[in-house]
Amino acid sequence: MSDGFLDMLVFVRVTEAGSLSRAARELGFSLTVVSRKLSRLEERLGVRLINRTTRSLTLTEEGSRFYDRSVRILAEIEDAETEAASGRDSAIGTLKVTATFAFGVRWLAPLLAEFQQSHPMLNVRLDTTDGLINIVEDGYDLAIRFGDLADSSLIARQLAPNRRVICAAPAYLDRSGRPSSIEDLVNYDVVSFGDPPNTHWTFEDGRSVNVRSRLGSNNGELAHRWALQGRGLILKSIWDVEDDVASGKLEIVLPDQRLPAAPIHAVFPHNRLAAAKVRLCVDFLAARLKRAAPRAL
Repeated sequence: MSDGFLDMLVFVRVTEAGSLSRAARELGFSLTVVSRKLSRLEERLGVRLINRTTRSLTLTEEGSRFYDRSVRILAEIEDAETEAASGRDSAIGTLKVTATFAFGVRWLAPLLAEFQQSHPMLNVRLDTTDGLINIVEDGYDLAIRFGDLADSSLIARQLAPNRRVICAAPAYLDRSGRPSSIEDLVNYDVVSFGDPPNTHWTFEDGRSVNVRSRLGSNNGELAHRWALQGRGLILKSIWDVEDDVASGKLEIVLPDQRLPAAPIHAVFPHNRLAAAKVRLCVDFLAARLKRAAPRAL
């Protein structure tokens, strides 16, 4: 690797480690070498990338932009080296995946089992949680998430479209009446989930409503069961409730009032980009989910 790319690598490691000494240990360099390479990079670029104090490191505006570009460049270099060394079709090692509970159980579990069967040298671990986790700190190769990506340090690829719907058990609607407008929703009980629970619903036309929730959980599947038992309205992905709607266990309310879409994304750190196991799994999931997309989308 040329000196320029090595300096870039040092800068990225320092940024991610949060200190020069920790980056030096991870890279196997002396603290002096790391400090010199970082200073040389800043001198060559003619801008300060990191503001350094005795207690903290913070990226400058130029440093933040340079970091985003650097991680992509280094990932591409690693990708090229991995491809040349071992080929693109070898999914080996362990693939650690996280997803929401309901989607993980219903959709990902069978798909990942099928993917692993096609790659016998690969071990797959699927963890499910409805809470938001830091996939880098927790060591995940891949996260399956709904909605847009907020963290620019991660890579996201859309796997499938998604529509969110408000629904309830017919027994609850027979008892409480069916809402005829967004404003009516304030008069209904809502089963909420998430951390924090979502009780502020915004629609595509810009209108929003604060709903009341007497039952809530951090587990979306548990909330789903309460809705099936007739305990109130619930806002869910069509992927989670399609079968219940088709069978009549749940009924969509206000079907003409569209909520903002929350597409399904595969999310992974830049340093996982070169791993064939991640690329192959994302390609596999995209193909399978495209074929399995609910008709109500």
